[in-house]
Amino acid sequence: MERKKLLGMTLGELKEVAAVAGLPGYAAKQIMQWLYGKRVRSIEEMTNLSKSGRTALAECYEVGCVSPSDVQQSIDGTAKYLFPTESGQQVECVFIPDGDRATLCVSSQAGCRMGCRFCMTGRQGFGGNLTATDILNQVYSVPGSEQLTNIVFMGQGEPMDNLDAVLRATRLLTDQDGWAWSPKRITVSTVGVRRGVERFLRESECHLAISLHNPFPEERLAMMPAENAFGIVELLTLLKQQDWSHQRRLSFEYIVFGGLNDSERHARELVRLLAPLECRVNLIRFHEIPDTPYRGASEERMIWLRDYLTRHGVTTTIRASRGQDIYAACGLLHAATSISPLGECQQSGNLNIK
Repeated sequence: MERKKLLGMTLGELKEVAAVAGLPGYAAKQIMQWLYGKRVRSIEEMTNLSKSGRTALAECYEVGCVSPSDVQQSIDGTAKYLFPTESGQQVECVFIPDGDRATLCVSSQAGCRMGCRFCMTGRQGFGGNLTATDILNQVYSVPGSEQLTNIVFMGQGEPMDNLDAVLRATRLLTDQDGWAWSPKRITVSTVGVRRGVERFLRESECHLAISLHNPFPEERLAMMPAENAFGIVELLTLLKQQDWSHQRRLSFEYIVFGGLNDSERHARELVRLLAPLECRVNLIRFHEIPDTPYRGASEERMIWLRDYLTRHGVTTTIRASRGQDIYAACGLLHAATSISPLGECQQSGNLNIK
């Protein structure tokens, strides 16, 4: 009999688990603390449970954490980890140290069905949703997890396309009986799946990031097929109806392509489109991928765009690019990426770019 995984369970579910194992009701909270507070890797480590209770628990359950199967280390300190999932897929997450901060970029799906033209994950196609266990295991099992200060759902997949699992994961990360993180330490990104965004705004206090990349719907559609179903204008209408004066942050991700979305016309439309939202824009360098017509904007152009938007009342920053040498930077995650014995970043034979 396959044992069920405890990682990803809520306190209410653990109460049922305790009852099945013949443990007293208060044992559920003890298990919760062992899982999310102390991050044990086996039931045997839960030493304040009776020996017989641990034995009974282990007959039907296991912690459910799985170590990464591969790691690639960047010259800038960034590390990319490959994790197996419950469905047999593999996904990548990225650990980004930065002084006294450390951010983990987690995946929510194997591949992605949004099909953005400039994204390696989008070209991979859709392999399936991750479970909350898969998502939390990236946090639980990544080396250096105790150093983490922030988590961003900006890895493989569209979080709003797997919202049940993403919300369960973020609730456990912020639950006082779970990891007890502040929601301000977690950012969830989306291309703009409206029904998902509506639900996310109702049920979560975590930060929200919108992948914008072009302020003109027809031009955005050419880059991002999801614009056809999830129009940016309609999404912004929804967002402008929300109260952003509290602690939740709204940001817009904007990959800057040379000669495509970096003109003064685009800058003016960005200012018009985002007013009067209380938000920030993160400009991102484009990291070129094979067989694409896109190219990155020059550093001078990125600085110009940042300064233009800031002068016109839109707080704007240029995001530092990390891990490009190991295909860990924005838009480059792909579970087929592997590392050779000589440390040279390669693409495995099953990578099919069309």
